Amino acid sequence: RYDRPLAVEVWYPAADGATGDTALKAFIRDGKTEVTLQGKAMRDAEPAQPDAAYPLVIISHGYPGNRFLLSHLAENIASKGYVVASIDHTDSTYRTKAAFGSTLVNRSLDQLFVLNEMARISSEDGSFLKGLVNTDDTGLIGYSMGGYGAVITAGGGVTEASVGFGWGGPHGTLAIHQAGSDTHNKLPDPRIKTAVAIGPWGMNTGFWDAEGLKGIKIPMLFIAGSEDMVSLYEKGVRAIWENASSVDRSLLTFENGGHNTAAPMPAPEESFRDDADLGFNVSSHYTDPVWDTVRMNNIAQHFITVWLGKYLKSDAAMDDYLDLVENSNDGVWVWALVPLGVVAQMVNEYNLHRFVFHLPPPRRQWAFDLLYVAHYGHHDFPTNTKLFFVPIWVALPMVLVNGLALWGILALFGVSQ
Repeated sequence: RYDRPLAVEVWYPAADGATGDTALKAFIRDGKTEVTLQGKAMRDAEPAQPDAAYPLVIISHGYPGNRFLLSHLAENIASKGYVVASIDHTDSTYRTKAAFGSTLVNRSLDQLFVLNEMARISSEDGSFLKGLVNTDDTGLIGYSMGGYGAVITAGGGVTEASVGFGWGGPHGTLAIHQAGSDTHNKLPDPRIKTAVAIGPWGMNTGFWDAEGLKGIKIPMLFIAGSEDMVSLYEKGVRAIWENASSVDRSLLTFENGGHNTAAPMPAPEESFRDDADLGFNVSSHYTDPVWDTVRMNNIAQHFITVWLGKYLKSDAAMDDYLDLVENSNDGVWVWALVPLGVVAQMVNEYNLHRFVFHLPPPRRQWAFDLLYVAHYGHHDFPTNTKLFFVPIWVALPMVLVNGLALWGILALFGVSQ
């Protein structure tokens, strides 16, 4: 036995007009370089007092990582009405990395420990969390080994074979998570209503089988890259998703994405260098060879927001955002409408000039004056800046007519709301 202190960073909705420092100090992958991360969240800002306490979301990083690796996601989720607690897992951070067995045994225990501590602290008088967070409605987000822990916490018990791995949990200690054991059967906490596992590790090395994954008791969203060489895809993340057959679950796949898909923050500028001790470029811990990190993060934020809204806030409107075609490339591409837009603009311009702007001059002076301001004057005085654009009383009806036409076209494709 030994002490395993866990540092936890907490994000929460801030009161209107709150102020504070938006910089975070964090160590990067080499464990030596401390950098300054700039976000929008303000440290120690006055919390926004809700009518009802906010749901809790716990974030669990990979091996190695730290509580800031998914800080972009924590900040985004908190801004939508959640309290977010991101863990520094002792023995798994860049500066405390130790034997892998500790992570295998302790990851799920850490997640549940932080849930219990958040519940305790939020019940204490004088705590800034009192009345702010509802730990009875908790979601769990894990990346890589954090995803491994999330699967176990959700009820997915490990195989007997994995308990005996020589490089795994020492002295059979992983047996507490073995499928069917009394200790594992008691593990799932009813306060955790859903989980998101990004690139969860474990299926690729025999830690689960179909029977163990049937033990998952809560809805889960899985996120993966189809070219993940660490957790694998077909025999890794996708296999977990397929075998978690007892619950509602979804799989978001980034085609050609690797293990860094959707989770890590954008690589800090200081990470773009080779490190002799690591034996690789530090930035490769954050980047993907194919996908832009910010774009992946934005897509993940969208779907995680939807998932948490559905299962933590019981927001039925979120269902519409999960009613999707299986392959996004089979959907309607906006760029495919560009040629149609060019043709429509040509037809629109011709008809507007032929049947409106170039009508025979009206006999009534007021009508002539209107048409002159709308278009005639542009030909007489082409350099007059006041006649460059049509007046607002012409532009608004044009926008309305064209907007209705666009809505009708989109309706034909089934994409209008």
